[in-house]
Amino acid sequence: MAGKRQWIRTRSEKPAPADNLEKQAIIAACEAFIRAVLKPRFLPEIRPTEWNYVVDIRGSWAGNRYRFMQRYRSGFENNRGEEFDAPFARIDRMGPDRFDIYWMRHTGKWWRLHSGVTLAEALRILETDGVLHPV
Repeated sequence: MAGKRQWIRTRSEKPAPADNLEKQAIIAACEAFIRAVLKPRFLPEIRPTEWNYVVDIRGSWAGNRYRFMQRYRSGFENNRGEEFDAPFARIDRMGPDRFDIYWMRHTGKWWRLHSGVTLAEALRILETDGVLHPV
């Protein structure tokens, strides 16, 4: 006879805390990546429209995660000039030089695409994987 089935709770892996020196190195590498790769490739110029349009690509560190975001400006008549951020990818620090890469789905949920990669590999994946590119 088969054993009794039972639900078990599993612990989700939380990002390991980074010290300040490592955090600054990650931020510097990501900001250099944005300046050298993302902005020239995906935002060579700002083109205002009557809709929402991209005015910047930037990043933000929060809670052992670095999010890559597009900054939009509204061109609509009723809120012209208002700006907002829309994240498109993020890297989570999971340990010393170990990162998971997430993609922001159209549903507003983060979806993990790669795990256990180094920072250099993560930036290369962000450059080459079309799913992780800004819209």
